[in-house]
Amino acid sequence: MSTPSTLTAFDTIYPADSVEFCPHPGYTDYFVCGTYKLDEEKPEETVDPAKEDDSDSAPAPKPQKRIGKCWLMHTDEASGQFKPVQTFELPAVLDLKWSQSRVGSPRVAIADALGRLSFYSLQRESENSEPGLIQDQVLQCTSPNNICLSLDWSDKLLPDSDDGKIITSISDGSLAVVEQVHGEFAVTKTWHAHTFEPWIAAWNYWDENIVYSGGDDSTWKGWDLREDPYSPIFANKRSFEGGVTTIQAHIHRQHYVAVGSYDEHVRIFDTRNPMKPLSTVHVGGGVWRVKWHPSAQRENDLLLACMHDGFKVVRLSSGTIGGNPSSGSDEGEIVTSFKDHDSLAYGVDWSRSDKEGGPHSQTLVASCSFYDHSLRTWFA
Repeated sequence: MSTPSTLTAFDTIYPADSVEFCPHPGYTDYFVCGTYKLDEEKPEETVDPAKEDDSDSAPAPKPQKRIGKCWLMHTDEASGQFKPVQTFELPAVLDLKWSQSRVGSPRVAIADALGRLSFYSLQRESENSEPGLIQDQVLQCTSPNNICLSLDWSDKLLPDSDDGKIITSISDGSLAVVEQVHGEFAVTKTWHAHTFEPWIAAWNYWDENIVYSGGDDSTWKGWDLREDPYSPIFANKRSFEGGVTTIQAHIHRQHYVAVGSYDEHVRIFDTRNPMKPLSTVHVGGGVWRVKWHPSAQRENDLLLACMHDGFKVVRLSSGTIGGNPSSGSDEGEIVTSFKDHDSLAYGVDWSRSDKEGGPHSQTLVASCSFYDHSLRTWFA
């Protein structure tokens, strides 16, 4: 098992929880990092009801404010060194994702703590200037008292399309579909999906009619947008011993989905039989994010943020994807473990560059952690 070293370390100031490389040709040397911080201002003092004749007169405590920053970074893809290009404040960031569309400027969507999705485009003022993120739209998806917990674009396999949709999960247990209506993004469908927080929502990239969700109710669900959304096409609770936190459909092989959980396992499912995993790999720490490798040559490699146990790369057995999976320990192995972070491992992503770089043509990875507000790069 390899243990890579940090190439660059950066203090994000606020606790960091999400990171993603730009997938667009000509911009793959840029990535974004989102942060989440509870405002340290003390809530207004309240009167102790036990010391007052009329407890109803006690003022309610002031809600804590959640603030965030988004960082745009430029990296040298061969060395892995990076530097900040831009930063701006916004409500606390829970998730951010780039659209795969190559029509127009690169576009990133950001899910925040005020129940909003913000859309930014990456643009250059001139051919030789450094690009920057410009806000295009802010969409209020739900009440500001709710939090948009995650988001996913539908267009991962449709780079020539400009009509990608978004699925977002919301802290009140609901999911919302967002798509373009008359040139602006709008919520077109919403429904209650989970009893507790739905930590993750994701598309089946091979079929825009199908979305997946997972939540603190330890359940992975599938939804067909053509049917009544209040009735999932499946609900798998028996496979998990903790909350379902991350889901990603395979981008090179149809029918395969990786699902991570607080129970410290990543599971691979065939969507034609979503009630029984093909493979289960214990990775430790509690899985917060899972990302398939962007290259078909490494289709069996999964990048994981394992919360209390750093970042890892799991290599599945050759029979798991597109074959007959082995049993026991042969289902997959941890081939890389990165533990240079000193706090909760939350955000991680592979570079989308097709350039060779790093030892043995390994892929550049960016990762970020929470309480130590640390952003790092390494090769895996």
